[in-house]
Amino acid sequence: MKKSLVALAGFFLIAISAVSAHADLDTFLSNLNIQAKADLKNFSVKLASQFGVPLPQVQIIISTVETSADAFMCLQLSRMTKKQPEMVVQTYKDNKGKGWGVIAKELGIKPGSAEFHALKRGDFTFTGEPGGSAKGKDKGKGKEKGRNK
Repeated sequence: MKKSLVALAGFFLIAISAVSAHADLDTFLSNLNIQAKADLKNFSVKLASQFGVPLPQVQIIISTVETSADAFMCLQLSRMTKKQPEMVVQTYKDNKGKGWGVIAKELGIKPGSAEFHALKRGDFTFTGEPGGSAKGKDKGKGKEKGRNK
């Protein structure tokens, strides 16, 4: 009886941690949408600056995806996978509703990789500064050290 209770408790802890990891990404994306709704022009300029993408291209991406936060994620995944934003947006359209994990896998991010874990945790920042989308020691310095958190 005790073993089954311990196993059940362990299962709930794992389930709760998986939900909270998803909630972190959801919270991050929700906050991005709030920023964009308050000032879409500034949000667009910050996206262009942070990801080194021309403003007109950012505006096209924003108008193509469902939410402004989705535009951020398309640009973030573009950076992480070194694929053109248009390819990421197409993958987003083809897999919309399946979640960012599925989209990331379709783009070649391996489950279990540092990039995949960063995605699941929502381990990103929105600074508007070039290279400023990863949390950590090299944040904002524009350095890629083999992994982009």
